[in-house]
Amino acid sequence: MRHTKSYVYLALAMMLVGANIGFGKAVIAVVPVLAFALLRFVIAVIVMAPQFFKAAPRLARHEWLTLFGQAFFGTFLFTLCMLYGVQHTTATAAGVITSTLPAAVAILSRLILKEKLQARTLASILLAIAGIAVLNLSKSDSGDGASTPLVGNLFIIAAVLCEATYVVLSKRLTQTLSPLRITAYSHLFGLLLMLPIGLGAALSFDFSVVTASMWLLIIWYAVAASVIVFWLWLTGTKHVQANVAGIFTALMPLAAAFIGVVFLHESLGWAHFVALALVLTGIAVASWPQSVKAVQEV
Repeated sequence: MRHTKSYVYLALAMMLVGANIGFGKAVIAVVPVLAFALLRFVIAVIVMAPQFFKAAPRLARHEWLTLFGQAFFGTFLFTLCMLYGVQHTTATAAGVITSTLPAAVAILSRLILKEKLQARTLASILLAIAGIAVLNLSKSDSGDGASTPLVGNLFIIAAVLCEATYVVLSKRLTQTLSPLRITAYSHLFGLLLMLPIGLGAALSFDFSVVTASMWLLIIWYAVAASVIVFWLWLTGTKHVQANVAGIFTALMPLAAAFIGVVFLHESLGWAHFVALALVLTGIAVASWPQSVKAVQEV
């Protein structure tokens, strides 16, 4: 039961991240990337403010360093790389590239956490990657006219590497710190990192052009991406190996495609159903109940 709840948390987290890819692209069409990125952190820190005043054990030096590393890669760099990426490349290209995230997580889990890659973990990763590849490659000729796709693709690749690093670091922190505390401090660090480069862009931008509906979208993006997703993900990874948790990141580009269908009125073809079947099969393979001995080893 504990693992089942963890899988649900991980799936919800990645679906929200995927949805926010489309929402973020809509926002940066109006608000400059740096100004929007700064707003995200400001809103997140305000929402998480109560966490800074709760009594809690003092953090060890290595915990502060891990928190900073998580904030640097998983909030600061990931936000910039993803937003600049979708600004310069097509959604299709971004989806294909993000489909490599499970593999990146599995490899880093092996290198950093020394986790064993079981046969079914490898199989589920391949199924997830195959599913997202089918979904995105079937739309490879429907670009949106991006003028510098190579630049955008490189930003997305960087975002994937940052997110994979965050996934692995989160596994370490959740053993000693609560998800909400990790979320609060990682975004406080993120805000401090973003201030020097985002403040000028925010001060020079005319926010009067931002409509009420766009403000709601900005607030939702910030709360979902900076608070809800982090809490869901950190809670889920507490009882799941990082390489298994990484498989659920395959839902991110799938959710992004769903937003495209619902809000951009894209057609739903056979590839969407094939991709969904492959991704869900991969998750089932990874999360299928293990023997008592295997569970104890995890």
